[in-house]
Amino acid sequence: MDEVLTELAAMEADGTKPTRSGPQPALAGPALRKAIMAIWCLCFRGMRWRAIGQLCDIPFNTLFTLFSRWTRLGLWRRLLDRLRRTWRLARGDAAEPTAVVIDGRSCRSAPSCFGRGFDGGKKINGVKVHLGVDKYGIPLAIDVSPANVHDTKGIIPVLRELSGKGFRGSALGDLGYRGKRLAEASRKLGITVKPVARGRDGKFLPAGIRWVVERSFSWIANYRRLNSIFERTKEHLVAFIEIAFVSILSRRIKRLVAEEASA
Repeated sequence: MDEVLTELAAMEADGTKPTRSGPQPALAGPALRKAIMAIWCLCFRGMRWRAIGQLCDIPFNTLFTLFSRWTRLGLWRRLLDRLRRTWRLARGDAAEPTAVVIDGRSCRSAPSCFGRGFDGGKKINGVKVHLGVDKYGIPLAIDVSPANVHDTKGIIPVLRELSGKGFRGSALGDLGYRGKRLAEASRKLGITVKPVARGRDGKFLPAGIRWVVERSFSWIANYRRLNSIFERTKEHLVAFIEIAFVSILSRRIKRLVAEEASA
């Protein structure tokens, strides 16, 4: 909650207005903190907007409008990038990685979801989440597609986002990321995709840092909003994934500060 408030203050300072004017005064103080906690509870507990609005005594349309505006302005993306850099520097690494790990995971979705497809390999009717993470499992780029989109096509927006942020290096993936088209597309973006075998005889075998993306998917599986997808827009689903990693990183940094203080 404190990290979100800090980022909101930074957005105000650089001219990005996180709240809009209206007939009612903008949420501030305890009411704003309550709204931030309500959005986190939505992600973690998988509650409905109307239910959480009644529990926190804030109209659900106010909460949803606030969440939508913050998502459109890139609050969650900015906050996640800042926390990721802070965590990497605290661990003695450079702020930006030289290699990332890419992978996708299919999730079941409701018929009202923004897009839907059937993943024949996993027997899942829903959407597929594509991640590009560093060696600590924190995403630098996130994208979502229908589950029937092949990994070599679904990962292109992730590579494009990585390239737009100035990343130039290797992207490690499983053998599903082989192919001339993907290799040519990634080479134009300045990224080298390196398929790495992740198992033998049907058993998963960790190879280098390739396994960290599997751990990232297991982390977000603890957030119920991300198990069965109900979001009507791709941007809102990506926002909830970012909120989950913001929650994970903020707790890590808080524990690290406490350990350094006690030492």
